[in-house]
Amino acid sequence: MNVIIATDCGSTTTKAILIEKVGDEYRQTFRGESPTTVEAPFEDVTKGVLNSIQEIEELSGRAILDGERIITPNEGKRGVDIYVSTSSAGGGLQMMVAGVVKAMTGESAQRCALGGGAIVMDVLASNDGRLAHEKIERIRQLRPDMMLLSGGTDGGDVQHVVEMAEFIAAADPKPRFGIGYQLPVIFAGNKEARPNVQEVLGSKAALTVTDNIRPVLERENLMPARHKIHDLFLEHVMAQAPGYRKLMSWTGAPIMPTPAAVGLIMEAIAKKRGINVLGVDIGGATTDVFSVFSGIFNRTVSANLGMSYSISNVLAEAGIENIMRWVPFDVNENDIRNRIKNKMIRPTTVPQTLDELQIEQAIAREALRLALDQHKLLAVGLKGVQQERDIASAFEQVSSGQSLINMLKLNLVVGSGGILSHAPRRVQSMVMMIDAYQPLGITQLAVDSIFMMPHLGVLSTVNEKAATDVFDRDCMVYLGACVSPIGIGKEKEKCLDYELKMPDGKVISESQPFGELRLYPLPAGATAHIVAKPARGFDMGIGRGKAVEAKLDGGVVGIIIDTRGRPLELAKSKSDRVAQIERWGKAVGLYPEA
Repeated sequence: MNVIIATDCGSTTTKAILIEKVGDEYRQTFRGESPTTVEAPFEDVTKGVLNSIQEIEELSGRAILDGERIITPNEGKRGVDIYVSTSSAGGGLQMMVAGVVKAMTGESAQRCALGGGAIVMDVLASNDGRLAHEKIERIRQLRPDMMLLSGGTDGGDVQHVVEMAEFIAAADPKPRFGIGYQLPVIFAGNKEARPNVQEVLGSKAALTVTDNIRPVLERENLMPARHKIHDLFLEHVMAQAPGYRKLMSWTGAPIMPTPAAVGLIMEAIAKKRGINVLGVDIGGATTDVFSVFSGIFNRTVSANLGMSYSISNVLAEAGIENIMRWVPFDVNENDIRNRIKNKMIRPTTVPQTLDELQIEQAIAREALRLALDQHKLLAVGLKGVQQERDIASAFEQVSSGQSLINMLKLNLVVGSGGILSHAPRRVQSMVMMIDAYQPLGITQLAVDSIFMMPHLGVLSTVNEKAATDVFDRDCMVYLGACVSPIGIGKEKEKCLDYELKMPDGKVISESQPFGELRLYPLPAGATAHIVAKPARGFDMGIGRGKAVEAKLDGGVVGIIIDTRGRPLELAKSKSDRVAQIERWGKAVGLYPEA
């Protein structure tokens, strides 16, 4: 497999990349993009795919298309060995999930659907406080592409599971695409309830039965249901969308929902390196957050947080004060509100002045912060589990139903989406993520150069080496490392002593007071060694006042030493806060000097 073409059919843009084997490794060589053509007047997704591939043909000089056919296999400068694709065109995969107990099987079903690449429109449960007719009306109103019904451990409750199936049957929902076919429903609940569910839903929906996602309280079994979601996404949802049958006949691997593919490459990288990873894709309408902690993958969609269509929701959820606190100049509250509303009604505009850029990046910090807060609420240990605890574990904070996101154990943060991938200066992307996520201890940060993670996710299912080679060498732009002690102090109070040994042998010994940012350039591929000793009231992750030694990986920005405190608290008065943010910006070269 020497030449690979991959596309991602997004809701607005179809992006194509060419991957070629150069020596022993794979590299991304050319890219093309074109408007997605799933809607009128074309109503054929393949037109946009062909247009984006034609751009690659023109740039590379390689003949890939023969009319409307992709030439395979590759012969010299003609053809490719395989074509793969992902899709979120037509609004992506929209699902409703149902369980018996909202905080247990309902939550497991939600995690299952989110991991499968879906936007979860609603979670129904026996104990969600809604009356029967309200649940039925909700299903009719939302018209999902697919439903996932779970509930009951194997051998447990049957009555409530059948009751949820009866609500779906009574609603008799019609799917978004395709008039003459039934709504796909996956049943992944108590196996004892299968005959009853079959009886209730057999004639009303396209019912698929798979393994219980919560066979016992102590264990989740999400993969069989996730595989069914992918299968039904292709067979039902994508098959009804304009032009997808033709597209499916071209691909050498099943088409995947875009977020599922991004999750797959995140999992592959975390597993290959044995690290904990947090990823974010901040778009115009939604923000997806992915995490892999201790091998457990989670994904959440903040469907109401974005930088254009949903920008007013960021204002509503964060509040004007939280957005204004990041703006490094004195600005009127009404001016900020007007700018946000203008962005919402003109979603394709980009900042034209430095002021506009600074305000947009202030909003992005809050969108990222809110999306991570929502992710932490869902990425939790299993609820309803009784744990036996010894004396040692009784003092630990990890218990049933507690968030798996431990920022102290986080190794790598990966950002993508226009505001992060296309920031005028890479240091702006790095500082936005540091301000929003407030990493603890030592954390590496990176951005996706041109948003090719979906392409690499689907490619990893057929050629993992090609996917990971390109991820490392062309996809990831490593920004550098952030060193940040935990604790709160007073301005200028002693916070951190450190000795930084650079690759050229130079040793930097500094004492950095509380409330400062410092940047040390260290190129990508280079490593430095740090010995960091926090002051008595501060902690680098192993105890107050205890020194840590670590290797730091470089990047296009370098090493940022952040002694602004954790949690990060800004000055109370407006003038002090503006001065503070200006000072931090100058210290790392965030914006051009006036």
